[in-house]
Amino acid sequence: MRRLIKVGLTGGIATGKSMTLHHWQQAGASGIDTDALAHQALTPKTPTWEEVVRAFGPKILNKNGTVNRPKLGKIVFADERKREALNRIIHPVVEKKWTEDVKKLEREGTAKIAVVAIPLLYEVAAESQFDCIVVVGCSEPTQLARLTRKGLSEAGARARIRAQWPLQMKMNQADFVIWNDGQLAILHQQAETIWSNIKETYHAPSKN
Repeated sequence: MRRLIKVGLTGGIATGKSMTLHHWQQAGASGIDTDALAHQALTPKTPTWEEVVRAFGPKILNKNGTVNRPKLGKIVFADERKREALNRIIHPVVEKKWTEDVKKLEREGTAKIAVVAIPLLYEVAAESQFDCIVVVGCSEPTQLARLTRKGLSEAGARARIRAQWPLQMKMNQADFVIWNDGQLAILHQQAETIWSNIKETYHAPSKN
């Protein structure tokens, strides 16, 4: 059975993790996006959804029962204790799902590389579960510009940036760093170089 190379992909908010994951999926990686898993965990009437509604009240819901993410975001990013409470509900569910997905890929033996995008990878101490960690970073002014273009106020954007480890701390601990402060083509060039390096460095003979 082929050994599965496990890559943890992380970085700051709005640094380009999703674009990097998409690039590597096109190159043949099996990608797992934990942001998408977190969204799935909040599907109406699921146990996680019910727990979040109990914790934050029905005021966070849209008329159709879905969670109003901007409204919930304003609540949790304005109060560290509430953000931690939300993380305690969501993170275990998401971690259980992505670890199950990785184990499934290992059992099937068809994938060569699995890339798991986890925004708070270091914050939840998941680094030991991967062969290597890639951090995508950019300057704070670039983060702010990207977030405000998405409709956040500058204060809201800064609150989200401050809720994560400083990017420099993440980059200092990473095996590979992608600096995404410029054109998309430059991001792709770096991603391609690191992709080749990962395949060469972490390749191992198939298991019997």
